[in-house]
Amino acid sequence: MFVQTGDFVNESGLQANSSMTFYGQEKVEYNAQLCLMNMAVHGLSGVIKSGDEANSFYHDAHNLEGCCDYVMANPPFNVDKVKAESATNAGRLPFGVPRENKNKEIGNANYLWISYFYAYLNNAGRAGFVMASSATDSQGSDRDIREKLVKTNHVDVMISVGNNFFYTKSLPCSLWFFDKGKAEELKDKILFIDARNYYTVADRTLNEWNEWQLKNMNAIVWLYRGETDKYKALLEEYQSVMKELIDEIGGDVLNVIMDDVFTGGFEAAKKYLKTLRESAKKEIEVCDRKEKKKLQTSWDEKIASVEEIAEVAKEAQWLYSKFGEGKYEDIPGLCRIADMETVESKGWSLTPGAYVGVAPTEDDGIDFAKRMKEIHTELLKLQAESNELMDTISQNMKEMGL
Repeated sequence: MFVQTGDFVNESGLQANSSMTFYGQEKVEYNAQLCLMNMAVHGLSGVIKSGDEANSFYHDAHNLEGCCDYVMANPPFNVDKVKAESATNAGRLPFGVPRENKNKEIGNANYLWISYFYAYLNNAGRAGFVMASSATDSQGSDRDIREKLVKTNHVDVMISVGNNFFYTKSLPCSLWFFDKGKAEELKDKILFIDARNYYTVADRTLNEWNEWQLKNMNAIVWLYRGETDKYKALLEEYQSVMKELIDEIGGDVLNVIMDDVFTGGFEAAKKYLKTLRESAKKEIEVCDRKEKKKLQTSWDEKIASVEEIAEVAKEAQWLYSKFGEGKYEDIPGLCRIADMETVESKGWSLTPGAYVGVAPTEDDGIDFAKRMKEIHTELLKLQAESNELMDTISQNMKEMGL
C-alpha cells in the first residue's frame, strides 16, 4: 500500500519522499524488514517499527494519535484473546472499549482496529481500510461503538467487496472510508456502494477490479462529492484511449465503435470479435503447415487488441448507462446516498446491501406460468419412465434369483 501510494503521489506531479512521510508498525520483525526492503526497491523511505513494542493492540509506536493526514490498512480480521486491560491502557479508543469476556479478553478485535484508524486522523484526515464484512452489522458493544462513530459524521463511503479478492482467503470483505474534512453539504450523508457483483475474474480462485472498473468506482465517489469535472475528464479519457487503440489496428469497422463508445460500442466490438475469430479459424485451417504457427500468432495478437477495445467499451458503457454526462443518481443494487436518519432506522448498520437494495432483473420474455406448466408436465413424464425402469429392474432381479 505504501508503494501504491507513492506511485499515486508521483503520478500527480509531486515527489512522494519529499511530500509524505510513511509510518508503520508491525509486530513480526521479518514482515517489517520485507516492508522496508520493498519500499527501498521502489525509491521510498519510511519509519517502520517492529517487535513487541509495535504490537498495535498495546502500543502506539509513533505517538501519532490525532496527527495523520491519511491512514491506510489491511489489518488481520477477527483477532481474539486481546488483553482488555492492556488494550484500554494503550488508548486510541475514542468510542469506548469492546466488551470483554470472563477471561478479561476482547473476543473480536475488529472494532479496536476501526477505532485506531479513526483516532490517528487529524482534524481533516482521511482513512481507508479493509475490514471483515461482519463488522458492518455486528451487534453488542460493536453496535454501540458504530453508532458513536456514525454520529461523528465522519464516515464517508462504505463499499462491499465480493469473494475471492485475496490470494489466500475466499471470504468477502468491506472497504471503509473516513473523512474528517467532509464538505458541509455531505456532513450527515454516507455513500454506500455494493460492488459484490462488479469485478473481473482473474482465474478460478481470484477476482479483481481491472483498471477501468477502479476508475468507474472512483467516478461514483466523485459524483457523490459533486466533482463532476473529474467525471467528465474520465469520459474524455475513455474516448481518447479508445481512439488510440483503434488507430493502432485501423479498419472502418472499428471506427463504427468509436462513433458509439458509450451506448453501443461494446456490442459492436463483440460482433467484430466474433467475425475475427471465425475468419482466423478458417484461414488457419487451410494454410500451409509451416506457416500455421506464424499465422496463429498474428491472429492472436489482433484478436487480443480487439478484446482490449471491447473491455474498455464495456466499462465505458457501464458507467455512462448509469450516470450519463455526470449526474449522480441512486442506482438500485449498486449505490445509494443515505442520511443519518436512514442509517439510524437501519439500526446503525453500515452494510451497503441494506441500503442499495437489489438491482431489477431484466425481463427475459419467458411466460413464467406457461414455462412452469411445461416443466411440471416434463417432470411427470420422467417420473413415469423412472417407475417403468424400476419395475423392469425388479423383474430382472427376480428372474436371476436375486
